[in-house]
Amino acid sequence: MSGTGRTKLAAAGFFGGLAAGLIVWGTQVQRSRRELFHRSPVRRLAALGYLAGQPGLETARLLGEYVNWEPRPVLRRRGQALLRRMEAYLD
Repeated sequence: MSGTGRTKLAAAGFFGGLAAGLIVWGTQVQRSRRELFHRSPVRRLAALGYLAGQPGLETARLLGEYVNWEPRPVLRRRGQALLRRMEAYLD
């Protein structure tokens, strides 16, 4: 295989991996949004943990809705702490 062929193959592998990563990331974000309002408190806690690593305006908006909805004080406080951290990050 020539140098050009290897370069093309490496580029195709890189962009294929990047596309697969974006698809997996999008699926994770959708699942975490769904599970943030799940009836199971354990799933809601796991979704909060995932969203903690996803700073952004959309995440802050979602956490604001969650904090207003969450019936359990412990999870509500965790959501409020994450929301404050997101707001500080966005400022």
